[in-house]
Amino acid sequence: MGASGGCRVARPLALHLVTDRIESRLPLGAAVAAAVRGGVDAVQVREKGRAAADIWEATAEALEAAAGRARVLVNDRVDVALAAGAAGVHLPARGLPVAVARRLLPRSAGLLVGASVHSVDEARAAVAAGADYVTFGHVFPSGSKPGVPSRGLRELEAVVAAVAAPVFAIGGVDADNAADVAATGCAGVAVIRAVLQAPDPERAAARLRDALDRAPRPAPARRA
Repeated sequence: MGASGGCRVARPLALHLVTDRIESRLPLGAAVAAAVRGGVDAVQVREKGRAAADIWEATAEALEAAAGRARVLVNDRVDVALAAGAAGVHLPARGLPVAVARRLLPRSAGLLVGASVHSVDEARAAVAAGADYVTFGHVFPSGSKPGVPSRGLRELEAVVAAVAAPVFAIGGVDADNAADVAATGCAGVAVIRAVLQAPDPERAAARLRDALDRAPRPAPARRA
């Protein structure tokens, strides 16, 4: 499925990795390094329930592993993102309000604020409050969200059409369905298990990168 109009290959879709030590076959640094070699261009360090010092150490490890080839963002913790010198923060649904994070992480400093959203209204609100991008999901059934119905490609497409900011798809995205996701006009995808649980994370990331690069894109919608 996709937006109306002819399809074309647009600028490369972004590939984000969301870390999860429980899901990963490799230690954090090794997993990030492998994913970046495979084509991941942003890493979101997500260390739920851990102390600030632990999150800071994980972020420092991810920054070293990324070696300047991928942006590193911190999930939920603006203080840690600033302390570690990360590229910005990604706010979960129940995280700090976007407007507050935006004041602490000004665009003039080149710092990013992203937000997880689950509807058109949430996406519009996040962008209006200052989010640089939103991540929408979960698009397909996901092991990270057992028992929670997926939202599907039509809802993803509606979010893409509703906001001017980049929209990333998350939840059950892999190399086999990446073309269908790209057809919605989204800016890229975020993955966890598709890379971290693979026997070879570098190869898994490379397959996703190739699928995204090959996927035709809908022509950009004209906004009023």
